[in-house]
Amino acid sequence: MTAQVTRDAVLAAPKVLLHDHLDGGLRVATILELSDEIGWTPRLPTTDPVALQAWFTRGAESRDLLQYLATFEHTIAVMQTQAGIERVAYECVVDLAADGVVYAETRLAPEQHEQQGLGFDAVIEALAAGLRRGERDAAAAGRPIEVNAIVCAMRTEERSLEVVHDVDRIRATEPKVVAFDLAGAETGWPPSLHAEALAFARARHLNITIHASEPPDLELISDALSHGAHRIGHGVRLDRDTSRDPATGELVLGPLARYVLDHQVHLEMAPTCNTQIGAVPSVADHPIGPFLRAGFNVGVNTDNRLMSHVLPSSELWAVAEAFGLDWHEIGRLVRNAAESSFAPHEVRRRLIEQVIDPAYAALAS
Repeated sequence: MTAQVTRDAVLAAPKVLLHDHLDGGLRVATILELSDEIGWTPRLPTTDPVALQAWFTRGAESRDLLQYLATFEHTIAVMQTQAGIERVAYECVVDLAADGVVYAETRLAPEQHEQQGLGFDAVIEALAAGLRRGERDAAAAGRPIEVNAIVCAMRTEERSLEVVHDVDRIRATEPKVVAFDLAGAETGWPPSLHAEALAFARARHLNITIHASEPPDLELISDALSHGAHRIGHGVRLDRDTSRDPATGELVLGPLARYVLDHQVHLEMAPTCNTQIGAVPSVADHPIGPFLRAGFNVGVNTDNRLMSHVLPSSELWAVAEAFGLDWHEIGRLVRNAAESSFAPHEVRRRLIEQVIDPAYAALAS
């Protein structure tokens, strides 16, 4: 008999997370403690933990992406030292492991953590140290997890070529760095503005993922693919290139959607965040359910756990509940993410064959 899909069962099941911003996943208590240490507390909107969480979530629910991004002022402020970055990275790993995540990729933009003199190498050193310490403690607690890092360049700035050169250089000595990304506000800053950096990334065979979820909709996704993106960050507006056949109810695909499906380009979707910024009216209206059932390579992500007030398990449960997914379909979402991760091939195979497939086969039996 197939096990019932419940919130508790989803929490316990193994999960894979590919789109999670380190500076968007801090614990509220950590923000308060680090703010006190560096004298940032007077700038916080409140020092009450419950009220502070509510303030961050209101920013996410504003349906205004720029207002949403403005909340990062406070999280980035407490991540300007190696100790602060290392602590946040450590807590990220421990928190994800406690939520049943077995593999994750977290991301940050080093240029945002250099306000007090840290350089690129110091930021990555602190990040990697925190990730490894978290992995050790999670394993000791019986929740093994591996977490790697995606390094972002801010698309609204002009440092992408510098950043991608640093990524290429440091990956030779720091295997935790697995990919390059363009992050930040998208409308008006298409990937083509960073063509030189992306050409270098392609020439050096770097893994590339690019955020593409804002207006002008399909143009950003197409531009990201043209510049070598292996994965698309969000990609929610690809639904603009689909329709429903009125006679059969089947999904009808335009040329871009057909390309993404045929080439199995992974879409790093974050339904709650996509809803909060106004890309879709609700999780139930999100294309992730129809896309999954049409064979698209989609996965479930948190984007910013603090701002959206979500966990990987709550996101997966929200999608499962909204679309009535069974364990086979939930397992496919997780397997999609594992197969599309930037972990080495042998790590992906081991994770799928020894952890994910056995767990979901048991749940679906």
